Amino acid sequence: MSRPPLRVGNASGFYGDRFDAMKEMLTGGELDVLTGDYLAELTMLILGRDRLKDPNRGYARTFLRQLEDCLGLAVERGVRLVANAGGLNPAGLAVEIRELAGRLGVDARVAHVEGDDLLGTGRFPGALTANAYLGGSGITACLDAGADIVVTGRVTDAALVTGPAAWHFGWAGDDYDRLAGAVVAGHVLECGTQATGGNYSRFADRAGQLGRPGFPLAEIHEDGSAVITKHPGTGGFVELGTVTEQLLYETGGARYAGPDVTARLDTVRLEPDGPDRVRIHGVRGEAPPPTLKVGLNRLGGYRNEVVFVLTGLDIEAKAELVREQLEDALRGAKSAPAHVRWELSRTDRPDADTEETASALLRLVVRDQNQEAVGRALSGAAVELALASYPGFHVTAPPGKGSPYGVFEAAYVEREEVPHVAVLPDGERRRIPAPSGPARPLAAVADPPLPPPLPPGPTRRAPLGLVAGARSGDKGGDANVGVWVESDAAWRWLVHTLTVERFRELVPETNQAPLWDESQRGSGQSPATASPLPVTRHPLPHLRALNFHLTGILGDGVAAQHRFDPQGKGLAEWLRSRHLDIPEALL
Repeated sequence: MSRPPLRVGNASGFYGDRFDAMKEMLTGGELDVLTGDYLAELTMLILGRDRLKDPNRGYARTFLRQLEDCLGLAVERGVRLVANAGGLNPAGLAVEIRELAGRLGVDARVAHVEGDDLLGTGRFPGALTANAYLGGSGITACLDAGADIVVTGRVTDAALVTGPAAWHFGWAGDDYDRLAGAVVAGHVLECGTQATGGNYSRFADRAGQLGRPGFPLAEIHEDGSAVITKHPGTGGFVELGTVTEQLLYETGGARYAGPDVTARLDTVRLEPDGPDRVRIHGVRGEAPPPTLKVGLNRLGGYRNEVVFVLTGLDIEAKAELVREQLEDALRGAKSAPAHVRWELSRTDRPDADTEETASALLRLVVRDQNQEAVGRALSGAAVELALASYPGFHVTAPPGKGSPYGVFEAAYVEREEVPHVAVLPDGERRRIPAPSGPARPLAAVADPPLPPPLPPGPTRRAPLGLVAGARSGDKGGDANVGVWVESDAAWRWLVHTLTVERFRELVPETNQAPLWDESQRGSGQSPATASPLPVTRHPLPHLRALNFHLTGILGDGVAAQHRFDPQGKGLAEWLRSRHLDIPEALL
């Protein structure tokens, strides 16, 4: 006998998301499960520093505050809560939730999932955090045992959906196609309002509908298909474009590997299913890999920055003067920074009618293992130039003492080495076994057949964004840029035009190695002699999309603040603003 669809909502896309979203989702319409994603690579670093100050911390305290208003409401409505807010201390958060339930007089059964924290194993010396990405099986076990609330540490974002779906439908561990469908639905939900119009590249056509977008939900069916929608009457909108962009976000090639299943993104099909409803179907799955990814954060040293304001005429000469002066002063300092980077942003305009629009910004960023080298050495050298440098000298703010920065790395361990444990509401500790037997070998992904190019015709020089949507995001030091179009004709043009070579022309940062690539320290290489960044293109014809993976463009990851946009969030919009020859028939 078939089970009814499972309605899974999301109330958080990151630690710091809309506080009232949990209550809005619980009161806005019917739900079976409400999830919350609080963890990201940077969040784990923040929680790791919290834990250094107090070993009883290390979890997302916002979640606990949200429960003060919502715990009784969720239990009353029969909505299960599943969140990775446990961070580095899911057991500690579970204890706090039980104490809160007691104070509120709410009979809530609380469970948690642990085992992802590998810091104490000694395998990763020097790391501040070391957490394996677990799948949804521990969540499934907790819900099977009657938990009303399940909190986890570092699970994959999609596990917050695959776990409840496997519990509701009774899926087996090798129901790969169904699990892959849930992974895709979970990936669309995980970033909250990005699926309902938030950060949408085509927002200008629907700007009046955006306002305060509602959070998304998925109606998951027993065969693994799903419909992405939102509660009636909430802001924002759900359409093919919003779902496509979120599906491309922070993904890579055709295979989206996770601990539950390897989802084949090249099989995903989307179709409208009514107002604010998009159906996902056709998703195929393969066995998960035999290893688990481990996210590692460590403290990389100290950084500081100063931004010089250059106003009016001779911008390039002013920049060169202060650069020569400051570099000379730093060379003579007792402890000079090991890494120095300059970047001139020409924000100035000719004949400007305000001083601000007549000014450019010259940004200097320094890094070193020694805090004094990026603090006193920099501040002294910069301040002493105040009356001795270019005309109109001033800075946006004086440099401070320097602050610590983090470095993210990924490692992989065998699944059997990670003690995936579900701690059930009655306190029983249930070890979640790794998949039995070796995973079957995966066949190579064949290059998809591409449509013929458009016939020759008149073109116009115009921004790519007039015909294409896009979204970009980060994975450690890498970034991805997913580009999609709405029509078959536009796809025929895009797939033959936006090659890796053309992408490099439009995003020239990919033609040089990152200035602070940790692997090149001490090599003597300069950006001019280092190899260009690897760029890989993945066509996804069912989505009319191309996904570009940019290896190393973000240096050591977001916490290192390697570049102006440290998470690569604006890369897609930069690409869309670049001009190329576009067929007039598409404009």
